[in-house]
Amino acid sequence: MPPSRLSENVIEPSTQSFDETHSDVQQGAVQDIKERIRIRIEEEIASPDDKEHGKWTRRGCTPWSFAFTDSPAVNPHEKQAIKARHLHMIAAGGCVGAGLFVGAGSALAYGGPAAMLIGFSIVSVMIILVVQALGELAVMYPCSGSFYAYYSRFIHPSWGFALGWNYALTWMIAVPLELTVCAITMSYWNLNMSMAAYIAIYLVLIIVIALFGSAAYGEEEFWSTCVKLGTMVIFTVISCICITGHGPESGKFSVYQGTKTWSDPGAFANGFKGVCFVLVAAAFALNGTEVIGLAVAETPKPGKVFPKLIKQISLRCVIFYFVPLILLGFLVPYNDTRLLSMAHGVHDAKASPFVIVAHDSGYIGFDSFINAIILIAVVSVGIASVYGGSRTLASLADDGMAPKFLGRRDVSGRAPWAILSVIIFSNIAFMSVSTGGVNAFEWLLGLTGLSALINWGFICLSHIFFRLAWKKAGRSLDELEYKAPLGIGGSAFAVLLVALAMIAQFYIAVSPIVGTPSAEAFFKTYLAVPCILAFAGGNWLYRRCKGIQRLDIPLDQDRRDHKPAVVEDIEKSPV
Repeated sequence: MPPSRLSENVIEPSTQSFDETHSDVQQGAVQDIKERIRIRIEEEIASPDDKEHGKWTRRGCTPWSFAFTDSPAVNPHEKQAIKARHLHMIAAGGCVGAGLFVGAGSALAYGGPAAMLIGFSIVSVMIILVVQALGELAVMYPCSGSFYAYYSRFIHPSWGFALGWNYALTWMIAVPLELTVCAITMSYWNLNMSMAAYIAIYLVLIIVIALFGSAAYGEEEFWSTCVKLGTMVIFTVISCICITGHGPESGKFSVYQGTKTWSDPGAFANGFKGVCFVLVAAAFALNGTEVIGLAVAETPKPGKVFPKLIKQISLRCVIFYFVPLILLGFLVPYNDTRLLSMAHGVHDAKASPFVIVAHDSGYIGFDSFINAIILIAVVSVGIASVYGGSRTLASLADDGMAPKFLGRRDVSGRAPWAILSVIIFSNIAFMSVSTGGVNAFEWLLGLTGLSALINWGFICLSHIFFRLAWKKAGRSLDELEYKAPLGIGGSAFAVLLVALAMIAQFYIAVSPIVGTPSAEAFFKTYLAVPCILAFAGGNWLYRRCKGIQRLDIPLDQDRRDHKPAVVEDIEKSPV
């Protein structure tokens, strides 16, 4: 053998000491143990379908993903398709749509700039307290369907049944509502197409995105919220330029504006009644914020993510509500005839104060840009409505409160029959095209007119009863992975604010700002209350459900298993 070849095969003596060699052996053994534990954890967490199907099938991107499965392990929250970055964007701008961009017009027209700020401030505080209470419940008891499970567990099963169906109906009606707003928004450009054609186009778009399940919803919310946040920054900068009188000569804001609109025509449009009206409009604008509770059930580590989400929601109230609404009050007087009014229809996107400011600014194409962003926001809310509605229906079916077939899942965790039901129901959007259908559509909206406030109130009541049960059982708050910062006091204050908003809505219903009081107008506003009472009473009579006793609440049933720190370290360690 040649010397060079021989030298290659000679094993050189080790220059390492015994201790170093022994240390290397220990590290290798530890890495081997970590690898075995990691594999075991993955095997325990993974569902049978995760082992049999590929990544793209599990994400709902192949025809095979629609195959039904009877495995009880296949639930949306176990798929954990929504990532932390998705949650941050959902919290920052999810469900910001027509309620803000268009509904702010009615708030300004009937309340004035000062009433608008007061009303939105009160409702913003309310929703932050609600989300904090919801976070404590959702982190411990992940609920991917609806919050009615908390009502059933901590208050009464009949309330869970009634409010679960009301919440499902809220999402189902929201889809055709947003489709109608899409059609009206498109009419801004006068493209000579019928509303029915616009509705059909955007319905198909929503269906396509909905077919890809939670992953598509999270991704869509991430990018659409990025667009909305960027637009708000641009709108804020341009509005500040206009207020100081540095706008283009071709616009209306080439001279200093200051606080002219607060003195003429004034800060309040209809006094106390105007403030009551704004409370209702603000609740409609922030409706859907609680969907973060559904999404947090589909993220792997909600206890670490949720405290940051609270900050995101607080930041959202500043970026999307306080700053823009203050600027709108300086640039658009409440008596501007273009503003939204009852006579023009509740969702006329052409009358959006954001579009009015963009048009009057004199910047070429800025109004079309804002209108396009409104369109993106409205479509985003429509997709979120399909997401929320289908999961609520599937969850109701899982608990025996809806037909069983609605709860069937496919291998990617979707509930195809529930999604199809929401899509079919969405076709009532075509009713808004005909004159006779508009009245029927308004009655359907009346069924869910107060659902946001009612759900917020019951979320906080559930949190209060949970804390009482936790204390009664002698459990420590240190056991909670996430604690609502203000505890029972914060939830109680939120319930008080909800009660005040309900009273304000009742006052507006019996004494409207425009027109004369009538039974029809009252029930179109307050129809949700008697319907919920009828559902709850009917369910109680049918099932004879007993009241919940605090000592009997199963505090550990369906509780999320928290991973010890050592397991998290193993998962993070390189293998």
